[in-house]
Amino acid sequence: MEIGSVSHEKAGCFTNGLMWFKSLPRRLFAKLVEIAKQTKKIGKDDPRRVIHSLKVGLALTLVSLFYYFQPLYNSFGVSAMWAIMTVVVVFEFSVGATLGKGLNRGMATLLAGALGVGAHYLASATGKVAEPILLGLFVFLQAFTSTFVRFFPQVKARYDYGMLIFILTFCLVSISGFRVDEIVDMAHQRLSTILIGASVCVIVSIFVCPVWAGEDLHKLVAQNIEKLGKFLEGFGEEISKSSEGEESKDAKTSLAEYKSVLNSKNAEEILANFARWEPGHGQFKYRHPWKQYLKIGSLTRQCACKVDALNGYINSEIKAPKEIKGMIKETTTKMSIESGKALKELARSVKTMTSPLSANKHVSNAKTAAKNLKSLLISGFSEDINLLEVIPVAAVASILTDIVICVEEIAESVNELASLAHFSSKETKVDSTKESNIEATQSRKIHACSQHVVITIQESAQVQSSVQLTDQNMKL
Repeated sequence: MEIGSVSHEKAGCFTNGLMWFKSLPRRLFAKLVEIAKQTKKIGKDDPRRVIHSLKVGLALTLVSLFYYFQPLYNSFGVSAMWAIMTVVVVFEFSVGATLGKGLNRGMATLLAGALGVGAHYLASATGKVAEPILLGLFVFLQAFTSTFVRFFPQVKARYDYGMLIFILTFCLVSISGFRVDEIVDMAHQRLSTILIGASVCVIVSIFVCPVWAGEDLHKLVAQNIEKLGKFLEGFGEEISKSSEGEESKDAKTSLAEYKSVLNSKNAEEILANFARWEPGHGQFKYRHPWKQYLKIGSLTRQCACKVDALNGYINSEIKAPKEIKGMIKETTTKMSIESGKALKELARSVKTMTSPLSANKHVSNAKTAAKNLKSLLISGFSEDINLLEVIPVAAVASILTDIVICVEEIAESVNELASLAHFSSKETKVDSTKESNIEATQSRKIHACSQHVVITIQESAQVQSSVQLTDQNMKL
């Protein structure tokens, strides 16, 4: 029995193994198809990723010429490998990130190399016995100081990579000098190749299909403001459409786009840090106020938190009676829609870099509606009303009031950005042209409606009466 069961188990394992090998080509093909689909999706989501990969390959090919051509190799020798290593670690997706890393690496290498050579000569002057002790002391002091400085927030944000390179280069130069006699030539070769590698990265990044971190930050802030504007405008429309307070599932899905704003802080800070390294380009001149974008982003996230609380009203199971909701329906609808329009106008202003003059009108209308709502809440409810029925309505009213305040603060920050960045005022001319066209169209309509209309009514008794009506007496 035992022998039979063992043989049966062996046969089962053999069968399973055979089936696994038979299904291996099919599974490999399915895996390749999945990888191909994912590759296509990544490239389609942002075609700049494909271009960036080509740029990295081009930069590495250029610096590898130090090994391919004998004259260049004779000048730098094995130190030419530092140029290739620099391209690998320095080349980033955006110009700002590449430029920041390149400058950090170049300046840190230059400063640490000079200090390392100085430490070597100072230690060697003390004699063979004291030289390693003094070199160890120098390494300890610079490592301790540099590592502690990295904890400063300003240094951590912009110079952390440079501090790491400083520690590495100082140790390599000072310690290697203990065994290598030509320490100055070694430091010169390494510094030269690192600067060459960093220069190649910066040149390729700027002049071959550049990706600007400042432009990405500019678009991200504008898109976040626009998402909140779309939500508030859609929320107001849902309130005006719904008599029962029940929103459709499609509306809930479309109104949930704002949630990405809540997690945008890290991306905005990284892009702002990279943007500070970038030179002036396009509409973004030198010393563009990138810090103001962080202020606008912070206010936008505060507004998004309140919008998230307002979104809970859509999904809430507690519904106020129709009579109570009807009392504030008009004012809450106006507050939400006007706030949404104001945010969309502010987003358009940031995108086009024009003064947000048209947004002020919507902000003013939202503030007026908020005041009316406050007066209505104070005097509109009777004393014998059930407080539990008022709580959902009062919560929505309170949240909308806070949102109006946030929208006003965002508008002030965008106006400040427009002043600092010198946004153009073309919007005024466009708006005045639109208004004149609208007035002309309305006047033509009024003129056309002022024509007399004659209606003849004939009855069976051969009685005719003519009635002449003007448009002032017409009731449509």
